[in-house]
Amino acid sequence: MDTLTHIVSGQQGQIEPWYAVYTRYHHERSVATILAGKGFQVFLPTYRILRRWSDRKKEISLPLFPGYVFFVDRVGMRIQVLSTPGIHSIVANGKTPAAIPDDEIAAIRRAVESPARVLPHPFLRSGDRVRIRSGPLAGLEGIFCREKETCRVVLSVAILGRSAAVEVDASMIVLVQPSRSIDPQISEQRLAWLPEAPGLPAQGHKKLPVLQQPARTTYVSRLLRIS
Repeated sequence: MDTLTHIVSGQQGQIEPWYAVYTRYHHERSVATILAGKGFQVFLPTYRILRRWSDRKKEISLPLFPGYVFFVDRVGMRIQVLSTPGIHSIVANGKTPAAIPDDEIAAIRRAVESPARVLPHPFLRSGDRVRIRSGPLAGLEGIFCREKETCRVVLSVAILGRSAAVEVDASMIVLVQPSRSIDPQISEQRLAWLPEAPGLPAQGHKKLPVLQQPARTTYVSRLLRIS
């Protein structure tokens, strides 16, 4: 695993919030390296993918959130960030840099540091919220997605509108909160097999049925489609 896969330079257990910079195309690694050299705590999550060419194939490492690098701001050092070659801007709400919740960064860090397979995923706002109840990612919460026989939990960084999906075994997750913006009939089918988190109404533990009706295509592509 390369050193920038989950680089966390500088002091651990910081109390300052995380922020993100928007970088030039393919400048994520150089930006992370320079910021780390300036003393900033930096996080550049990556994933590995097998690329094939006509004469060879090779596993390469790519940024999990293309165009973004996370960092912990230091008082009086923001100019050092903006002057870094390859940086367009700091992600902001209006003119105010947007702090990223610690739990979102922590979830992404745990995912990329685990042996589970992690991939980029379209950003989701709706869907069933689940919790991983066992394994190295126990306690993480995200949006449940399924395609064919593969189950994934989608972790998001809301301010960026970006997500990543980690593959999990269906037996490892419990329902936290059902989606309220989907077809109730489909919801009942999709949730029937999930064990419940404490405090939720019983749904049973039946196996998830396969959706066969063409009329559900829009729903499936919106909530269940995996890149």
